[in-house]
Amino acid sequence: MTSFGVGRFGIGLALALACAAGSARAEISDNVVRVGVLNDISGIFQDTNGMGSVEAARMAAEDFNGGGKGIKVEIVYADHQNKADVGSAIARKWLDVEGVDAIVDVPNSAVGLAINTVLRDSRMTFLASSTASSDLTGKACSPNTIQWVNDAWATGNTTAAAMMQRGGKDWYFVTVDYALGKGIEAEATNYIEKHGGKVLGSSKHPLGTSDFASFLLQAQNSKAKVIGLANAGGDTINAVKQAAEFGIQEGGQTMVAFLLFVNDVHGMGLKVAQGLQLLEAFYWDMNDDTRAFAKRFAARPGMNGKMPSGNQAGVYASTLAYLNAVAATGSDDAKVVVPQMKTFKGKDKLFGDTTIRQDGRVIHPMYLFEVKKPEESKYPYDYYKLIATIPAEQAFRPLADGGCSLVK
Repeated sequence: MTSFGVGRFGIGLALALACAAGSARAEISDNVVRVGVLNDISGIFQDTNGMGSVEAARMAAEDFNGGGKGIKVEIVYADHQNKADVGSAIARKWLDVEGVDAIVDVPNSAVGLAINTVLRDSRMTFLASSTASSDLTGKACSPNTIQWVNDAWATGNTTAAAMMQRGGKDWYFVTVDYALGKGIEAEATNYIEKHGGKVLGSSKHPLGTSDFASFLLQAQNSKAKVIGLANAGGDTINAVKQAAEFGIQEGGQTMVAFLLFVNDVHGMGLKVAQGLQLLEAFYWDMNDDTRAFAKRFAARPGMNGKMPSGNQAGVYASTLAYLNAVAATGSDDAKVVVPQMKTFKGKDKLFGDTTIRQDGRVIHPMYLFEVKKPEESKYPYDYYKLIATIPAEQAFRPLADGGCSLVK
């Protein structure tokens, strides 16, 4: 465990939270704030999350630097192995035995929803910076949970809207058969059909599929204008690589990856990924602030020059915001910290204009990108060209539509 001191990057959203510091007596449990990074360290999300998320949390702790009050921070981590029962067991141990105060990251919606249930009404905060299920701010909303970066509603609706505006009316889905994929497909289908488009079919595949041939052939034979990949991580990479072998995009169909990250593009290479359309909340090369963060991240131990994914940026932003809310309130109890976090409206250095709503959803702009051709890339990780910016108020489900019990 490491205690961290003052850094220089934590301005924006997180430091603004600290400005609300009150005079309450400190109520830091065990005199230390423990943040647990819970993710997939050895499986299909290890590049987009994994140890990179741990380093992002450590960067946040360093930049927090005690919040001006000498608050000690420890970063711990564990691998949920993409299993809800494993993730739940870790969360209970952290809560009941090891004194962890907040859990951050948690890619895999099934695991995230299980953690959300375990932590509901406990003293622990859930910073769901990589859990994409929009149920977290809908029927499963919890007073303990803040959801950063992406969710299925934003990914499905916003991506479908952007593609339909560019002529993509007919769709076919290749979907991972668990909560994440089903949620994205359902949201996108709802938007497409309501706006005059058609869904010509869908193929479901297990998590961790290596052979996508039959699914892609069905998509190709459907003649759909757009093939939507409602999956993530290694599944998306394998599907895109095999789609290139079938010449799907050369045949006039457009491939859309609903949850693709810069690490995935790096893994498959621009020759394979070129022309892909994708929605992101963060891209390392957007502006001076994102580039400064990314270069620090790339120099961290074990990163070997890798640029951060949107999920890893979300771990940094959410951890730093949480720690500054702890400093502002003098408490690491979710019943105190989460309401403090929800008071913020301003600018975050990594995610732009930002609001934290009463349902726990963090609202920020989203971006539609196209992956560059190899000859368009000028330097390492120069992979995206911006197609459209979706304002924060359009990118996420309206507050009143989620059915969240926290919304009065």
